[in-house]
Amino acid sequence: MERHVVVIYPHPDDESFGAAGTIAKFREQGVPVTYLCGTLGEMGRNMGSPTFANRETLPEIRKEELINACNVLDIELKMLGYRDKTLEYEDRQEVANHLKGIIEEINPSLVITHFPDHAVHPDHDALGAAAVEAVRLMSPEKRPTVWAQAITNSYIEDLGSPDVVNDVTDEFDKKMDAILCHQSQASGILKNFNQDGQLSEDLKEEAKKRLGKEQFYIWKYND
Repeated sequence: MERHVVVIYPHPDDESFGAAGTIAKFREQGVPVTYLCGTLGEMGRNMGSPTFANRETLPEIRKEELINACNVLDIELKMLGYRDKTLEYEDRQEVANHLKGIIEEINPSLVITHFPDHAVHPDHDALGAAAVEAVRLMSPEKRPTVWAQAITNSYIEDLGSPDVVNDVTDEFDKKMDAILCHQSQASGILKNFNQDGQLSEDLKEEAKKRLGKEQFYIWKYND
């Protein structure tokens, strides 16, 4: 059993879409989970139709959604305070040192993050690379294991089969509850709900196919 799990992603909702089922599994086992969220996603384009937010109000809305999702998942939240869509321009070493200090304080046995260069969004790639570097900077005997999540269309061709494949269909309802906390980002999913607030069985099965497995590569350090 893991001692403590730290999840490092850049945006509110990355934790829910990417790893909520895995997080729920760990919490069911009694393993503490801490989410280090890089930004508030304040540059997100989705302002709703009709519009529910503007550039000034969106960060607070997304922060509230994030807090709600973390409450659903029963995890601790730490906000890193970076600005959305600028992580690729931050000094990689400074971000890595920032993360290293937090990771050493929490002392997890596992870190979950994005796989650098295989995570679609520049913020995903940049924070994933900084997280991998943060763990590399630690003494080898104190390093947690790193699970890196790749989400490019070609990641299996490029990287081979993932090392960890978590079937999270038993945790699917919890994952959907967490995703739906991020209403500003989940509008496409929300449109598929009927008037009773339920997904049809067909749509639920389709969503399970798309979101029912969470896959990770174990990052291999050479020293």
